[in-house]
Amino acid sequence: MSAPSPGGSRQVVARNRKARHSYEILDSWETGLVLKGTEVKSIRAGKVAFQDAHARAESGEMWLYSLHIAHYEAANRWNHDETRPRKLLLHKDQIRRIASRAEEKGLTLVPLDLYFRKGRAKVTLGLCRGRKHRDRREELKRRTMEREAQRAMKERRD
Repeated sequence: MSAPSPGGSRQVVARNRKARHSYEILDSWETGLVLKGTEVKSIRAGKVAFQDAHARAESGEMWLYSLHIAHYEAANRWNHDETRPRKLLLHKDQIRRIASRAEEKGLTLVPLDLYFRKGRAKVTLGLCRGRKHRDRREELKRRTMEREAQRAMKERRD
């Protein structure tokens, strides 16, 4: 868990690193998240998993599916369901715009990170296109070459 930034109060709790590897991110939006009290406490403890999490628009509302928030241990019988669908808070026109773009061929809505801003839980939702295996390999090669070039330049300066 990172410390809050001095001016902006954005405290990142969890990042979906696999999404940045497996998908090409075309656009992103900050959304609010409707949570129960035990979920908030569990998120603050960093017990979040993004595996297979995705968002969908249904009847004018945006929902987040398969985001795993572990049980809060002190809550005993009043705990929440770990993978229940959670409502995302967006304006109606934003939901319509995002849903129409997501319906394009091969695009999906994936949560990129989860954080607190001014005490409120927020999710960065990304409009993503899946990368092919060869694309991932090419991206890895490109990053490796950039890293090696940076090292070589650094060594020349020293």
